[in-house]
Amino acid sequence: MNKLNCMMMAGTLLVTACQPTGKTGDIIGKQPVKVENGIMTTEVLMAFGRVSDPVVSPDKSKILFGVTYENVEQNKSNRELFVMDIDGQNKRQITCTPESEGNAVWINGGKQIAYLSGKSGDSQLWIMEADGSNARQISHHEKGVHGFLFSPDEKHILFIGNVKYSQKASDIYPDLDKATGRVIDDLMYKHWDEWVEEIPHPYIASFDGKALSDIVDIMEGEPYESPMKPFGGIESFAWTPDSKAVAYTSRKKTGLEYSISTNSDIYLYDLGSKQTRNLTEGMMGYDTTPAFSPDGKYMAWGSMERDGYESDKNRLFVMNMATGEKQDLTADFDYSTDELAWAPDGQSLFIRTAYQGEVHIFRVGLDKKIEQITTGYYDYASLAPVSETCLIAMRHSLSQPDEIYSVNPQSKEVKELSFENKDILDQLTMGKVEERWITTTDNKKMLTWIVYPPHFDPSKKYPAILYCQGGPQQAVSQFWSYRWNLQLMAANGYIVIAPNRRGLYGFGQEWLEQISGDYGGQNMKDYLSATDEMKKEPYVDGDHMGAVGASYGGFSVYWLAGHHQKRFKAFIAHAGIYNLEQQYVETEEMWFANWDMGGAPWDKTNATAQRTFATSPHKFVDQWDTPILITHGEYDFRILASQGMSAFNAAKLRGVPAEMLIFPDENHWILKPQNGVLWQRIFFRWLDRWLKPQTQTENPEPAK
Repeated sequence: MNKLNCMMMAGTLLVTACQPTGKTGDIIGKQPVKVENGIMTTEVLMAFGRVSDPVVSPDKSKILFGVTYENVEQNKSNRELFVMDIDGQNKRQITCTPESEGNAVWINGGKQIAYLSGKSGDSQLWIMEADGSNARQISHHEKGVHGFLFSPDEKHILFIGNVKYSQKASDIYPDLDKATGRVIDDLMYKHWDEWVEEIPHPYIASFDGKALSDIVDIMEGEPYESPMKPFGGIESFAWTPDSKAVAYTSRKKTGLEYSISTNSDIYLYDLGSKQTRNLTEGMMGYDTTPAFSPDGKYMAWGSMERDGYESDKNRLFVMNMATGEKQDLTADFDYSTDELAWAPDGQSLFIRTAYQGEVHIFRVGLDKKIEQITTGYYDYASLAPVSETCLIAMRHSLSQPDEIYSVNPQSKEVKELSFENKDILDQLTMGKVEERWITTTDNKKMLTWIVYPPHFDPSKKYPAILYCQGGPQQAVSQFWSYRWNLQLMAANGYIVIAPNRRGLYGFGQEWLEQISGDYGGQNMKDYLSATDEMKKEPYVDGDHMGAVGASYGGFSVYWLAGHHQKRFKAFIAHAGIYNLEQQYVETEEMWFANWDMGGAPWDKTNATAQRTFATSPHKFVDQWDTPILITHGEYDFRILASQGMSAFNAAKLRGVPAEMLIFPDENHWILKPQNGVLWQRIFFRWLDRWLKPQTQTENPEPAK
């Protein structure tokens, strides 16, 4: 049997290592789900297994992956590890613990698995046999291990650990050891959802198969992050194939300089000489995700051109390691590289990219020839090339969460392998997803996804929801979300309108960049174009339309509240920007505010900035006349909760019906299971109250 042919009939056999009951205190695992009438509910959404991180074994015969399960009663989640054959057969669970196992990889020729676990109290590196037996801890790093990467010869391990960054009060005044005040003298003192007291550094340790030794911080004494917060991880590092050096990504800046710049570089650390050199010096934007070709002759990476523009085109660059020559393989390709992986022969790379409202896999040759590999209403979410005829990837859509698939790059054939959620999906009736191209006010064509309620009847009228995307530069693709799930909205009886308005990836740089400096401009007209076009349909109840969104989508809702001219009957804004001037001096990543807003509000000579701040939603509260729900997390340091509170107070002072849901323990996203359920119930309770008046009582109950 050819083990590299991953297109055989995929199997669904599942052998589990344990059978959790779901009672409080038990191990959180897969639960039986009974769907009523084929309709998705919040509780059904929470029951999906969340598949992630497929890793192919060294002999290319098996796939290791993780599945995360949520438990609302316990208000936490748990990630377990699974193994299946490369064709999807013989799927089996190999862990069953209360502690999540993450970052799992094959080692020792596939005989063992290394992974992270918090079993000992903090996250450390563990090893077990390939069948899940004989688990033992091999790291005891003081501040925990937050990611790791074995060298190809497995004699060394690179791991991520934290180092102290900022001073505490007791460092200045030792007698004040109980003081909680923070003494701050520069920017970037907070980031995303944390006060920056520690930063990550890469460590390299020797490994003899049993324990770590000779641990070295390869950035010792440097006050810089690697990987870069808040989202950088182990993809920021790459070993050379000969195991003699490691590439890492860092933005070697601090404070104010850090806050206004996206200029990161890729550095090469030599284990023998302990010397570091900058491989991308002079390249001024983000340089990230290094990856060496199988023969070590080339390094590929993602590179943005302009400093301060975090949504610039992410180009696919390749460097000849012998000569230092660099070339942009995607110079003639008007789309960004989201992820990259070398083909086994080292003559081409596979990339994922947002393309025309979907995320697909492309092959890019060293000769710059580009070929689209996948098609359809899907987003691909990972890349693991196996052979010329087999690539392992994850895929999701608006109607299905991530599962693992095999892709044949030659025949373009795609087959599902994991079937983690087949039992739930088989019980659900999903709403029809339709692709519409709507003409905008400047006579361009805009892709808009329409999601219809299950069992849609065109002879009836349905309330509608305009979905406003965040980012602001983030594709409205075939995404699957456990918060903003368009199928869940449709299942609650709404037609969902999701436009790919100006400023979104997947439609070329001109379409993407138009939004910068024009927050209240063309992209808002795009939203209204989609709304007005759908309102013409006889099955859309034009008198009961709502608009919802988060982050920049929340800004969009606040802006529409002052400009919609009676189009909408209800609004929901989560983590939205209400006051742009307030946002400019409250946020942390100033490069974002400077680029997209155009500059500072006090720069009266800056026409772009002045135009931006003149369109701030708070300046149009006198036009607010429509009920609005506002939600926010108090650990949101990107857009502070004061923005939501200000908007709520303004609405109440204006006499506008308003409600606010504040989470003291959530950040920009709502992540805890019970908070997620609460958010969904309040979300639909609000919409139903104002968009389905015929079904409401004086005191409506929360939507289930």
